[in-house]
Amino acid sequence: MLRFVVRRLLLLVPILLGLSILVFVWIRALPGSPAQALLGERATPQTIHQINHQYGLDKPIYVQYWRYLKETSQLKLGTSITTRQPVLTEIGQRFPATVELSIAAALFSILIGIPLGFFAAKRHRTVFDHVSLGISLFGISIPIFFLALILKYVFAVRLGWLPTVGQISVLINIPHPTNFYILDALLAGNMGALWDVVQHLILPAVALGSIPLAVITRITRAAVLDVQNEDYIRTARAKGLAPRIVDLRHVLRNALLPVSTIVGLQVGLLLSGAILTETVFAYPGIGSWLRQAISDRNYPVIQGGILFVAIIVVFVNLLVDISYGLINPRIRLGGK
Repeated sequence: MLRFVVRRLLLLVPILLGLSILVFVWIRALPGSPAQALLGERATPQTIHQINHQYGLDKPIYVQYWRYLKETSQLKLGTSITTRQPVLTEIGQRFPATVELSIAAALFSILIGIPLGFFAAKRHRTVFDHVSLGISLFGISIPIFFLALILKYVFAVRLGWLPTVGQISVLINIPHPTNFYILDALLAGNMGALWDVVQHLILPAVALGSIPLAVITRITRAAVLDVQNEDYIRTARAKGLAPRIVDLRHVLRNALLPVSTIVGLQVGLLLSGAILTETVFAYPGIGSWLRQAISDRNYPVIQGGILFVAIIVVFVNLLVDISYGLINPRIRLGGK
């Protein structure tokens, strides 16, 4: 197991190096420049040259890249061109919001998707099975931004049940030592603030979790249908084990192996920031932060943000691989 983990961590180096080259070249191929985006109508050849010289953007691209590599190796991701704050500081301010939203969306998709797929497989070719397939197809097909707008219109505008934007109401003032608003509300002992944060999470979590919900439902259904026809399942039933024990200990446990792969990949994507969802709900996470950075041609933020997201995705996939051995003891990671 240790050898496997070390090998995967070593592979992280060439992956991040290749990604940094691609991002570095890509953002400099975009039309416009940070100076033009920052200065707007006040841009003149003199002011543009001054900004480019201040941030080293007037130097050859290989010189800029070498400087970027040296700073990154020292865990320095640069300074935002628009806010003048260190990129790591802005990540610390933004990432907790994305974590809370991702966890809420993951819980929504897992707690509904796995049972829905399991019972759809157990009731194969029944009305329940067809309805669950229809729901999953709808979840995959509908664009996230359109679903988000529908949710806002129905539950916020028409019914007035839930807030439409933000992470917490502007009238609520609590300290934020961790930037995890749910944790901060608990630390402050303010149950009203806690409920307000949860209300702000519901609509974006449902919108963000719609695609993972559909994928998890379909994969769970397919995995259960495949596993319940195996010889060891028939043997367990022939021994007289209760159907509930067979379903939970044998069918569902073995079916969770491919499901865990999908769950891990989906959680990694959620943690990388949902640009459309966070934009529609004005949610202050990594996704909306990167979208604004791309619009502003904020090179340090784009480079640092994408590099940070890549690290998160790789580590989530590593945790998924390690979990294989916990879910199914027959698998031995690193044994080959």
